[in-house]
Formats: sequence, structure tokens, C-alpha cells
Amino acid sequence: MRTSSTMRTGSAAKRTTRAAAALAAGALALSLTACGGGDDDNGSGDEGSQGNGTKKPATLTLPKLDGESLEVAAVWTGAEQKNFKKVLAEFEKRTGAKVTFVPAQDPIINFLGSKIAGGAPPDVAMLPQPGAIKQAVDKGWAKPLGAEATKELTKNYSQGWQDIGKVGGKQYGVYYKAANKSLIWYNAQVFENAGAAEPKTWDELLTTAQTIYDSGVTPFSVGGADGWTLTDWFENVYLSQAGPEKYDQLAKHEIKWTDPSVKEALTTLAQIWGKKDFVAGGASGALQTEFPASVTQTFTGGDQPKAGMVYEGDFVQVNIGETDAKVGTDAKVFPFPAVGDTAPVVSGGDAAVILKDSKAAQALATFLASPDSAAIQAKLGGFLSPNKAIDTSAYPNEVQKKMADALIAAGDDFRFDMSDQAPQAFGGTPGKGEWKALQDFLKNPKDVAGAQAKLEADAAAAYGG
Repeated sequence: MRTSSTMRTGSAAKRTTRAAAALAAGALALSLTACGGGDDDNGSGDEGSQGNGTKKPATLTLPKLDGESLEVAAVWTGAEQKNFKKVLAEFEKRTGAKVTFVPAQDPIINFLGSKIAGGAPPDVAMLPQPGAIKQAVDKGWAKPLGAEATKELTKNYSQGWQDIGKVGGKQYGVYYKAANKSLIWYNAQVFENAGAAEPKTWDELLTTAQTIYDSGVTPFSVGGADGWTLTDWFENVYLSQAGPEKYDQLAKHEIKWTDPSVKEALTTLAQIWGKKDFVAGGASGALQTEFPASVTQTFTGGDQPKAGMVYEGDFVQVNIGETDAKVGTDAKVFPFPAVGDTAPVVSGGDAAVILKDSKAAQALATFLASPDSAAIQAKLGGFLSPNKAIDTSAYPNEVQKKMADALIAAGDDFRFDMSDQAPQAFGGTPGKGEWKALQDFLKNPKDVAGAQAKLEADAAAAYGG
């Protein structure tokens, strides 16, 4: 997704790929022909409940905070922001505190820097990168979680999700929201009309794309105006093709972007990006298409949309919700195909970090570490929680429920988004670093060596050599 400022630390950097089986297989018998009523809200209507129809009482005791006020900053917009505000409203209801959502610009670290310089930092910020947490700690902005929040986090999260919120052995972040970023969504009517099948390998994906093209529909929609979508494409190809060890090395810049493994991944990507007829609007069109539009144009236009498929994470459902398409019937999904021996499993997430320590801020962090908060947003769709205590029946459809089950089943065995681990100047700034280099590569996919050289120069500057 969006990206970071510095490398995460500790054991979180050392992952295995047992999750590939869990997430690619368990997550994702995702060709679900029916979703058990994708629009059926299984919630009880009591937002303090588990939201699964059982009307379980709230499991968390929160302090009374009448008269207290909090500001929470995040880059979320649209439905994502609206849904999170419902979580904050439940916190207000249960504590008496007043919570204000502060819309932040991307990259959020720069936004927070300006707020802090002006003497008005928010109390809590939702940081979308492990490196951003470390930068906030290094700058003296972030405050450690207190005993109650840490206790709730330890009870409800796997060690891996705890570790990526730590800096120097101290817990600073609560990963409230997670993402499965190894998915390709498709227009079911387009596939049916073309007689196309869901692919399991990269070669099969190319065959499926050709079948879609032959039917009269452009195969792929690419949101190239947002550079982070291109880093996600690269990461899935690279993880599957080069393997987890190389992935970790490149994430830490222990190997250079001029490494042959990077050349191989870019060359593979060019099999789609470099085929003008395979990308809606060609390269120039893709570079003018922002992520939300890349989704909506795939699921509007009847059986003649601008594209048949769009790559991105589970959060695509939020944007599909802005169309008439129904997840599970009109909009279906399959795991990102295996480029190498194993299908890739890439995750991302957003962590709550306290910037102004107070009883109210600590209580909010505790609430966000609990299943009570996650269940509220889970039932609204377009959301995954790494909280293993949430009852997955809170999710509104079978697609979402299976993705959540698989995320929890993966435990510590996942790979975090590579660009989210990089210094912000390289992996998380519009118009710079990896985002810009991959946009330039989308424009000219024949220049693999040039892309590698630019990536390495920018990475060396950002990582410090």
C-alpha cells in the first residue's frame, strides 16, 4: 500500500512461506459462485457486540472519559473513513470521550511533521508502514503502549503482528487493519462471455488475458497514477519468482536492485505491462488512472467494461461497493497466480500509534487492539483484521470471511509489503523513488536495465548506501 520511512526490526523480518499454502489455498477458494448473500449484514445491530448475530456482550471494559477529547489522524477517505468513524463512534458511546477524525495527506509522516511543528499533533495516528512507526519513534513523536493496551494486543495478536509494531523491543503500534495484497479481481460476466478460466500460474494468467482480449475486452485495469499499486504488482511477482529469502534481502537493501532476480521480475511484469492491448488505455491511460477508478471501471459498463480484471488487495471490495456489482456474483476474485514454485502472499496494514500520551489515547489503543472494535468494521466490508479473537462470522460475505480465516491461519508466516518496509523517500513518496521508477517502467517496459539502475540509485540514496 503506501509506504514507510525505515526498516522494521526484530524477528518480524524473518518470515517463512508456510502461509503461501494457507493463504493461497485456504483463502482462496475465491471463485465463489455465491457469497451467501454478500449484502447480508450478519451483525446484531449492537455495535458493542461481536456483530455476528449472537449478540455477545462487549468483551472489553473501558474507562469513563467524560469531558476528554481525542484527535485521530489517518489517510483514509470515502467509505473507508466513513466505516472507521463508526468504530470511533462506538468508543465515544462506551467512554463518553469526544473523538474527531483528522483527514491526513499521504505520506502521513510529512503531514504529522507539519502538525507537530505547529504544536497541534493528533493524539493517535494510523500509520500504514512499519518504517513510519520507527521514524515516529526516532523523531520522539511516538509514545509506547501502556500495560492495558499491550495486554490486549498480546492476547489477540500473533507474535508476528506484535513484532512489526515494535521498535527497540518496545510496543508502539497496534495493527488494527490488515490487507491481503495477493488477489486479482475479475468481472464475472466478462469471463463467462469469453469462456475464460481462473488461472493458477503466471503462464495461465497470460493465456486468460489473451482469451479476454480475443473476446473484445481489454484484460487489465492498472491504477498507475498511484505508484503504490505498481510496487504491489512487483512484490507479488518478485516474492513468487525469487523466493522469500531474496525478498527479505531486497526489502533490507542487502542485495541491489541491479540483481539478476530484479531483472527477471521486471521482465516478467513487462509481459503484461509491455503489451499495450492488455492494459486499459495503454501505458498513458494507466498512468492517468487512480486506484479507485481502476476498480470501478472494471465493474461498470455492463459486459463491455474498460477491463476484465484488476489487481489489488481485499480492500478492492470498498470500491466495488461504489458500483452496482455484487461481490461473489458479479465481482469475483482469485489468488495472485504463482510465478515461481509457490503463489505469493503479501500483506499490508495500518497501525494505531499514540502521539500524545493520555488515559484517553491509551484507552483508544486498547479498544483498537480488541475484537470489539474490529467486529464493527468487519461487518461493513472492505476490511480485514489480524486480530485472531474476532469471530469471522462478523464478516459480511464468504469471500471476506475466507480471506480473514486465511490471514489468521497464516499466523506469523506472511511477508509484509516490501515498499512499506523501505525508507519513505524510496518506497512511499508520490513522484519519487520506487513509485516513480515503476511508473517510468510502465511507460517504457523495454528498458529493464534503465529501470534497475534508477531503482538502485534511489534505493542507495534512501537507505544510505
